[in-house]
Amino acid sequence: MPVKGFKFSAVEAAVKKPGRLDLGLIFSEVPAVAAGVFTTNKVKAAPVVLGIERIKDGLCQAIVVNSGNANACTGIRGMDDARETSRLVAEGLGIADEVVQVASTGVIGQVLPMERLRAAVPKLVEGLESGSLDGVSRAIMTTDTFAKMEIRQCEAAGVPYTIAGIAKGAGMIMPNMATMLAFIVTDAAVEQSWLKKVFSESNDASFNIISVDGDTSTNDTSLILANGMAGNPTIREGTGDAETFRSQLQAVLLALAQQIVRDGEGATKFVEISIKGAQSVADAKKAAMAVANSSLVKTAFFGQDANWGRILAAVGYSGAEVDADRIELFFDDVQMVRNGVFTGGNAEEKGSEVLKRKEFAVTVDLKLGQGEATVYTSDLSYEYVKINADYRT
Repeated sequence: MPVKGFKFSAVEAAVKKPGRLDLGLIFSEVPAVAAGVFTTNKVKAAPVVLGIERIKDGLCQAIVVNSGNANACTGIRGMDDARETSRLVAEGLGIADEVVQVASTGVIGQVLPMERLRAAVPKLVEGLESGSLDGVSRAIMTTDTFAKMEIRQCEAAGVPYTIAGIAKGAGMIMPNMATMLAFIVTDAAVEQSWLKKVFSESNDASFNIISVDGDTSTNDTSLILANGMAGNPTIREGTGDAETFRSQLQAVLLALAQQIVRDGEGATKFVEISIKGAQSVADAKKAAMAVANSSLVKTAFFGQDANWGRILAAVGYSGAEVDADRIELFFDDVQMVRNGVFTGGNAEEKGSEVLKRKEFAVTVDLKLGQGEATVYTSDLSYEYVKINADYRT
């Protein structure tokens, strides 16, 4: 499903090692209104520093991204390399340097092999005539085991438009945001200030409700470009078309976020954690994230051990208001806890059967109010340790 006015390219630059696509380019034929969300880590990679500055203008025409090297903790040299990469792409495309966004992912602390990037950029630009968004999605993978892409087709005032997104991420996944990159393109015409608002909200409702291992990266970048080439009347806040755009954008981002969790490093389980009955939404999210990030809970999921006590302990230290004598807990539809006490009988056996599934839900009802929150997480396996012990070799 094409996105009007956008072209894509991916090539091998041997950034870390040869034998795979590792340099991608997204190009809009016209300058697009743009918005971005970046890592909250105080140690920010050079491309993130550059991107935060450039996104202030609300315009972007190209995104160039490499995998295999994060260009993080590389000092002045790293900033120079990020700027040179941008300049090389801008010159190749014949556009202003300031409308190029640069992104990187991979090993921290190593300088980019600029001689390889310089050699690869002409091929990258040339490849726009035959490349695909899928190619870029594969070029940004690191420990990912599959490429992540999602597409929706919508209408505004009867005019069809498309929202398409790609993402990468499998480890160092936790708000805010995750060790991830996400690039969303749409040919819809969207008012820039509202796009910035709705994109931030959509990130909160997707990439900020997932966790694989509780780590936050130096390179997290989520960008959206809207070039208006579908020809629809500009979508503005407060209209029916705006609500359609919001819901479809959130659907794309949430689907990508869930793909990241399913591809968690070494993960064998996809788990939905839902907190109900909290005193507030903030309390519900605190409790949900505490459960999702608990290593003890996640290893119990991997071991298929219905250890509900670990879940209650995480809820208890989360900072949410809790009355231990009211809590109810379910694995899917199997009630494990009622009024803070194990339900007994064959609940242990039934609960363990639920945990043998590849996907299941954990629901905790605090019985204190109307606050609710849902987050998504994975288990923590032997393979996770192996992957990260060998990551740089």
